[in-house]
Order: sequence, then structure tokens, then C-alpha cells
Amino acid sequence: MHDGQLTLEAIEAVALGRQALLLSKAQQQAVAKAHHFLLDAIAERQRIYGVTTGYGPLATTEVDPRQSALLQQNLVYHLCSGVGEPLAHQHVRAMMVARLASLALGHSGANPIVMERMQAWLAADVVPEIPSQGTVGASGDLTPLAHLARALSGGGRVSIQGGPWIDSAAAHQEFGWQPLVLHGKDAIALVNGTSATAGIAALNATAAERAVKLSTLLVLLYSELLAGHREAFHPAIGQLRPHPGQQQLHRWLWSLSASSQALTPWQAMPTRLADMPENIAQNRPLLQDAYSLRCAPQALGAVLDVVHQHANTVRVELGSVTDNPLLIADDQLVLHGGNFFGQHLAFASDHLNNALIQMALYSERRIARITDPLRNKGLPAFMQPQDTGLHSGFMGAQVCATSLVAELRSQAMPASIQSIPTNADNQDIVPLGTIAARRASNSLTQLYQILAIETLILVQGAELKNSTLLSHASQALCRWARDFAAPLQQDRPLAEDIAKVAAALADPDQVSSLLTLLDETAE
Repeated sequence: MHDGQLTLEAIEAVALGRQALLLSKAQQQAVAKAHHFLLDAIAERQRIYGVTTGYGPLATTEVDPRQSALLQQNLVYHLCSGVGEPLAHQHVRAMMVARLASLALGHSGANPIVMERMQAWLAADVVPEIPSQGTVGASGDLTPLAHLARALSGGGRVSIQGGPWIDSAAAHQEFGWQPLVLHGKDAIALVNGTSATAGIAALNATAAERAVKLSTLLVLLYSELLAGHREAFHPAIGQLRPHPGQQQLHRWLWSLSASSQALTPWQAMPTRLADMPENIAQNRPLLQDAYSLRCAPQALGAVLDVVHQHANTVRVELGSVTDNPLLIADDQLVLHGGNFFGQHLAFASDHLNNALIQMALYSERRIARITDPLRNKGLPAFMQPQDTGLHSGFMGAQVCATSLVAELRSQAMPASIQSIPTNADNQDIVPLGTIAARRASNSLTQLYQILAIETLILVQGAELKNSTLLSHASQALCRWARDFAAPLQQDRPLAEDIAKVAAALADPDQVSSLLTLLDETAE
């Protein structure tokens, strides 16, 4: 981690174990300075929430600093009340990175040893078992972060390099570490922040942007298979409606389609009325296509704008101090406030989730049209080239895509408006951002499954037509897909192919060659 903020791509790389995380010298100095300021304030017996007082509505209780370790331990213990399946491995690592990023800004007062141990855990890929449910995100992600603090203290269970769950105490012994004893503000600095939501949201941000880019490539291939009008991609259309996302989609599709001989080419001058028959002529070629082709820049462009808005919110959050109280050592201030309140991420995650569901629906509509022999310009039903009827091709896969969209729609209710007072009405409003971020993550998983089905179907269609007429980008997509799944000649189970392609599409390294196709287009 440099003096500046980690990029979303770097957080993803650390979460996936493909990049190390190091604190800069300046960050280390800021952490040490804040910690020393806290120790001086405690020695002066200042009244500091959660350090010399109880918690929540029990903050009226003053606690002797000599009880510091027990106070911090009890905070962790009472908050370790999470339930549900454990958070995914990469989500926990992203949460740890997000917490380190916040603490490293030097306004939390945590002991530098806590930071060093979390870095060591990331380096060794020691991941605590974090129940996925049980936080309202109001005083930050208290519950999941408490399970992290518990594991750092030698309690609970951890996994080493994705292995089975073992006791945290045993893992400490294996690495020759002593479990941490949390003092001062260590526990509250760990748990009192939005880092679970921010970590998951960071991974959602990068995955969502990749999904838009991959959908752009799929739209291009889909349009080519249906001999769509290239005219709809013309950048001048975007100039007259200057939403940034739409304009980007026009640039991508116009540039990528330049090498295509399968699209209906654009003509600068339309057909003259004088060349048309005097009487009504029926069944003439359409001047423009169905919306799933013609409105691709508008549909995906709107999604891209939401993706960028979400990512910007996450970037701000990752560069923020989100616990309470806040220490400003230079001004000798201890400020009590509410930076742990995760409303920004809650709204952004719900907004993103709506866009992801719409993108999934858009993909399903493309699948439906391209597998329908009445609408797919001569391709076989369900893309089955031999003995159609005896073999059903991608019929089952198309039904699966429909089911996934229906399930996504059933999960579309916003989490951020579900506030329920809790904590003896101390937390009388709660943002529920972690639920929103987790839901968006689940939507991304299902979206990539739908995109995998679409990829398999479109590539099959390309091979049934003259693929040499396709754009360079579509030919590259077809070659890429065949590294993961063979053509469908006779009916076979497709579940494994769908899973394999979905996993590859979701992996930033596996799709880097495809994303380069868009990055190389003219800006």
C-alpha cells in the first residue's frame, strides 16, 4: 500500500492472493503517532467512548483503564454473534485489506502490532471464519469484524491457504505467533468500521465493470449473427445524448465492429425515396433492428454509468476513516461521531444490484432471440446443428438462464430502506449496507452464469455461420471460449461447461486478453 489509496484492482489482486500488501513508511508513522496520542489520553484519564466507557447505550458506565484488556475482549465476545454460511475466502481477505486501509490513515489509535499481524495473515493466507449474517452496518460491520478480532486473539477458527477450518490457537502455534491481547482502542478500532461492506463492494466494483465489458463483446457477436445494422453503434448518436457510459459503449462497439463483414454496413446516405416503388411494398428489409441490438449502447451504457458511480463511492469509502471515536493527534482532538454509518455503500450497492439484474435480463433476452428459429435469421433451433428434435441443443441452458433471471428479480428489494431500530434504540436508524453488498455479490455470481450460457450459445452460432466474416473481436472471443468448452454436436450435460466458463469469465486473469480488445479501442 503506497501513501496514496489502493486501487480497486489492487484490492482485488490482494483478495485473490495475487499481490502483497505493504504499508508505507508514512502510514506506519501515522499509525504509531495516533497510538501514542491515545496512550497519553488514557494516561490523562480522558473520557473516551469504548476505551474508558462501556458500549452503545451502556456508555454511561465509566471503566478504569486497568480493565482495558477485559473491556476490549468483552466487546469482541458479545459481538461474536454472527450466523449463516461463512463469507467467501476472497471477501474476508478484501475485508481485511479495507480495514487495514482505514486504520493506516492514522486516526484510529490501534496498536501497530495489530496492523503487522493482519499483514502477516494476508501474506500467509490465514483467513478467519466469518459468519455472513448478523450485522446492520450502523456502527460499522460490528459482527463480522468482531469475528476477525476474535481470531486475531486466538479464538474461533481459521483456514490456511484455503484448507479446512482449524482452531485459531493451533494456527498461531503453527506459525510461531502469540495471539494478540487487545488493549486501549484495539478492539473497537477493528470492529467499528464499514470494512466488511467496503471489501465486498470493492470486489463487486471490479467484477461489475468486467461484466459490462464482456457483455459488450457478446452484444457485438450477437449483432453479427443477426446481421444487425452497424449504424446503431455510430458515435454521433452518443454525442447527441452525452451520458458517459452510453458514449463509451458507442466508442467500443463502433471501433470493434469496424472489421466485421457480418453486420449490415452503415451508409452515410439513406435510400432515396425516388428509388422506391410508387405503391405500397410489403415485407421490405427493416431499416433498424429490435432493441436488443439497436439499443445496446443505451442499455449497457446506463449500466456502465451505475457501475462507475458505485465504484467512485467505494473508492471514497476505502480512503476514509470509518471508526469512532476519531483521533486527530496534530490537534490533540478526540472526536465522537458516526463515520461508521454505512449509508453511502448501502445506497450504492442497491443501485448496482438493480443494474446487474437488468444486465442479466438483457443477456437472457439475447439468448432467447438467438435460440428461436423464428427470429434468429436461419440458425437452427436452440443452436443444435444435427438431428434437431432428436437432440435439443441449448434448450435446457436457455431455461436455466430464464430461471436465474427470475431468481435475481425475486432478490431485488433494496436492503438500504429496511431500517429497523436496534441496540435499545441507540441505533434507531441502520443502513444495512452489508446485506446490500452481499446481495450484489450474489447477483454477480448469477449474472456470470447467464453470461457463460450466452457465450456458449453465441460461439456455437458463430461456428455454424461463416466465422471469417466476424469482427476480429468476435473471432477472438470464439477462440477464447473453446479453451474452456468444446462445441455441442450431440446433447450432453452442460452444467460443468457452464460452471467452467462462468468461473473463467469472472477471473480477471483469465479474461485479460478479452478485456484488452476494449482497452485498445479509440477513446
